[in-house]
Amino acid sequence: ISSQPPELWTETKPGFFRDEFGVIWDRTVDTDIGTTFKYQLTEPSLANYFWPDPGNSRRFRHFNEEISAGGDRFIVGDVGFSLFERAWTLRGMENVLMDMVINEAFADKLFDTICEWYLKMVRRMLEFPFDALFFGDDWGSQRGLIMGPALWRRFIKPRIARLYAAVRDAGRIVMIHSCGDVDEIFPDLIELGVNVFNPFQPEVMDTFALAKKYKGSLAFFGGISTQKLLPYGTPDEVRTSVRDIVARIGAGGGYIAAPAHDTPKDVPLENILAMHEVLAGQ
Repeated sequence: ISSQPPELWTETKPGFFRDEFGVIWDRTVDTDIGTTFKYQLTEPSLANYFWPDPGNSRRFRHFNEEISAGGDRFIVGDVGFSLFERAWTLRGMENVLMDMVINEAFADKLFDTICEWYLKMVRRMLEFPFDALFFGDDWGSQRGLIMGPALWRRFIKPRIARLYAAVRDAGRIVMIHSCGDVDEIFPDLIELGVNVFNPFQPEVMDTFALAKKYKGSLAFFGGISTQKLLPYGTPDEVRTSVRDIVARIGAGGGYIAAPAHDTPKDVPLENILAMHEVLAGQ
């Protein structure tokens, strides 16, 4: 259940949308998330920026109805962007990465301010009976951490520790999403109390080895290839691969079988049906 309902977005012109933080997103090519078109923090300063209200009632007013509709299902509250992603969408990717090197005081202030904002929102979300909160914060590329492990531990880790602790202290499950090759920080995530990691991309990490290594310490959600298997495999190859994944990673629990990310629009329907056929039989 999303904390970012469509009503918090404003279409400024066809295909362009402004989020509640004032960032303009161009969805004329990428119609899903889009690409950032206008940054708010063009200088390393927060002096003239006005933050949206984390307690905006419009954010939460659909929660009770959707939670009730879920019945006895496992209900997940989607926090959305939670730290690094919010920082770079406000400041720009290159700028925020440079800030972490040459404007450390500003980077600290920026991340601290974002963390405090999300803490307020998370605590409000925890007033609802969610089973888990799901944090989105892409730290990885196909080849490793975007900012490297040292800067991740310097700027990101201490802030997300506070966010995840709020959820754990409330007796809920912590689920996180980070695309890319980030397995070098799995021990850090376990230390911070993360329960479930997504998307678990087989293109960038050895999912079978990692699932075995962290069995009992970290559960995985995803793992079915959306870059190779689903778009380019045959239905029989999809069935065989998904059966193998479920048998090897899912044995004994600790695995939520799913595509590693949103299924691309060019994936053949027969491949999606083949995947569902196997998963429905579990």
